[in-house]
Amino acid sequence: MEQHDELPTEHHDPLISILHKAIKAAIKILAVLMVLVIFWGVADVFYVIYNQLLAPPFLLLNLSDIFKTFAAFLAVLIAIEIFQNIVLYLRTDVFPLRLVIATALMAMARKVIIIDFKFVIPMHMFALAGIILALGFTYYLLGKNDDEGIK
Repeated sequence: MEQHDELPTEHHDPLISILHKAIKAAIKILAVLMVLVIFWGVADVFYVIYNQLLAPPFLLLNLSDIFKTFAAFLAVLIAIEIFQNIVLYLRTDVFPLRLVIATALMAMARKVIIIDFKFVIPMHMFALAGIILALGFTYYLLGKNDDEGIK
């Protein structure tokens, strides 16, 4: 596999080399912070479920409660995808475009699942559909390109 390096630490200009090292350190800090966000998100999922189950009617969830729970779960899953994106930025053997597109698709799916149709105009739905179609087609093309490279 051909190796690429977006932030090479060996560069003919020493300043650029130092700046690339600083950016890689910042990415590592972002990875640590994202793990904390993931754990806080998991705690939030527990908190949302706990509050929804204790609210009247006791131990029953209505449709709105289920959507709030789904939103909390999906937010954590998106945070995990973003963490994977951050880690991929540190690697030099992977170009992370396909994962970035998958993360964007998951975020759009979350939006569709938790959307409140009382406050959405049709143009917003068409725009959301266009974004999802474009992301889906891009993901398909990237996957097709990967499949052809394997053969």
